[in-house]
Amino acid sequence: MPFDHNDHYHRLLLRELPDGARRALDVGCGTGAFARRLARRGVDVDAVDRDARVVVEARVAAEAPAVAQAPANTVAQGVAGPGRVNFRQADITELTLPPGTYDYISCLASLHHLPLDTLRTLRDALAPGGVLVVLGCYQEESAWDRVVSLLAVPVNAVCRLAVFGYERARRLTGPAAKAPTSAPTVSFADVRAYAAEHLPGYRMRQLLFWRYLLVHRRAPVE
Repeated sequence: MPFDHNDHYHRLLLRELPDGARRALDVGCGTGAFARRLARRGVDVDAVDRDARVVVEARVAAEAPAVAQAPANTVAQGVAGPGRVNFRQADITELTLPPGTYDYISCLASLHHLPLDTLRTLRDALAPGGVLVVLGCYQEESAWDRVVSLLAVPVNAVCRLAVFGYERARRLTGPAAKAPTSAPTVSFADVRAYAAEHLPGYRMRQLLFWRYLLVHRRAPVE
């Protein structure tokens, strides 16, 4: 029963896309669904993932015809759009990112696979006025974490059933490959403490489906 929690929050992440953004970096791009959505906004995207299988899947999907009216969280949609997507198999921690380059950097459910200090590397790669968005996973630690988790369970079940019914009725299929997953080992409080020290003016909040949203905007040139 497919219901992708990351894809569910695509619209929320796109609200943070700066006006006039031309170049983006998508870290841990998976099968490329979010990178393609950015490209459809006219943004050129460098999409990076260290898993070779999902990068191949992402390239195939970007070249395929789009499925009309198919929700982004059910189908690996094709056709990148007016922007270009460069899918690359690489470990972001081993790349040298040119400073001050990207108008928008996204990191969807991938930060917990990386050293937390990767946030500083991504921060430095932002152009003036650029935005870093992290849709992150966290280790449950507090009583409130567990309350949010329990609230998500019934909603998640309903969404899974709805997506399953939609796909079955229209005979839709998702991507053949899925990005590897692992349990997060860093808590929401840990990420917030790090952001408070290294990402001035950050915003951070917990979301329903075992995720958090972290947003940092680099100060524009005065």
